[in-house]
Amino acid sequence: MNMLTFKRGVHPLEKKLLTESIKIEEYTPKGELVIILLQHIGAPCEAVVKKGDKVLIGQKIGESKSIFSAPVHASVSGIVKNIEPRLQTDGTKTMAIIIENDHLYQRVKSIKYANFNELSKEKLVSIIKEAGIVGLGGACFPTHIKLSPPNDSKIDYIIINACECEPYLTSNHRIMLEFPDEIACGISILHHMFQEAKIVIGVEDNKKDAIEMISKSVKDLTYCNVSELVTKYPQGGEKQLIETITGRQVPSGKLPSEVGCIVQNIDTVLAIKEAVIDGKPLTHRIVTVTGDIVNNPKNLNVPLGTNLSELIDHCGGLKEEAGKIISGGPMTGFPLMSLNIPCLKSTSSLLFFSKKEARFMEQSNCIRCGRCIRACPMFLNPQKLNHLVLVKKYDEFERNSGMDCIECGCCSYVCPAKRYLTQSFKEGKKTVLQNKKKGKQ
Repeated sequence: MNMLTFKRGVHPLEKKLLTESIKIEEYTPKGELVIILLQHIGAPCEAVVKKGDKVLIGQKIGESKSIFSAPVHASVSGIVKNIEPRLQTDGTKTMAIIIENDHLYQRVKSIKYANFNELSKEKLVSIIKEAGIVGLGGACFPTHIKLSPPNDSKIDYIIINACECEPYLTSNHRIMLEFPDEIACGISILHHMFQEAKIVIGVEDNKKDAIEMISKSVKDLTYCNVSELVTKYPQGGEKQLIETITGRQVPSGKLPSEVGCIVQNIDTVLAIKEAVIDGKPLTHRIVTVTGDIVNNPKNLNVPLGTNLSELIDHCGGLKEEAGKIISGGPMTGFPLMSLNIPCLKSTSSLLFFSKKEARFMEQSNCIRCGRCIRACPMFLNPQKLNHLVLVKKYDEFERNSGMDCIECGCCSYVCPAKRYLTQSFKEGKKTVLQNKKKGKQ
């Protein structure tokens, strides 16, 4: 295995020792479940159940007529208590289905496809769509859309993203150790769908035990190999991973299929196996609950809709009051105003920082040191883009490739002046899209 990497990027403290050796634990929710109806990029779902209905685990309770969407399913059995707006991780309120847990955990009857080799690609895409599977690396892009590239796209690479480059996160690491054969089965399903494609699993070299385990499980799959990658952030970025493994560059504004690639997170591969072979839709996800102030950091397999406050209670609470709580990784996650919100398909981790760790840094004037430029994996000029947003020159922001920013946070991480670079780019991108939408109306 060759050691591969991409240009630029940063090396933040990994902080994975807290949970990388902790086995995944099944979590049983205690309170009501709040199933948010928008847990993916695309059109929101609408409820297909009503107040008072009895639901079972795996039952579809929300779907959309839009192709660019993904249905949601009940993660426990119980009674639909209400359908109302509820707070989610980004601070907005979204329609949700509230299920009163009956603690019986009855599951809906499902169809299993053990002989997936007999199914067409179209049938497998339909199964994956109906299972509500989205990218579990955090972006939540509907998986069936990724697996349905334009007819003129020749897919010759399927890249499995097992880098887990964000500090603290360890769910990818644990599933490679605990479910390697199931992952190999999911890879076999993907290869059946794209039989001309070579499959490469990209794993950073700080996961030697996982590399050994997953390599053994795929050793008989002649179309699949494991690439050991240099540990560097954001190695798991889609465009960075494609260039690292294939040498190809995804053009600005284009998708990986333009260069013959499909990228899937390794957690998503496991979900594909469970949907096809076991007949289970996406109702749970692994959440790493961690931080230096957490009494017992854990990796938990959590039913979607579980109140996040339950998870920290299950981990023995905190050693001291938290200064900041983040859903997701420390580089790209959302700071939380409250733990009274549900676990979503995008909730990869729950991080707790002490007040000292989370101390607020006042920004000062840019000193033109160029560190942000040397760190940016997209070869942008963060200092210039930040200035353009501040003076509200959004057209120039777009002309200077601001829309190509992947919001990885590398520039903010290295900035000695503590400029709010990534935050300003999020604002700039949002404003550009709003302006374009207004222009079309």
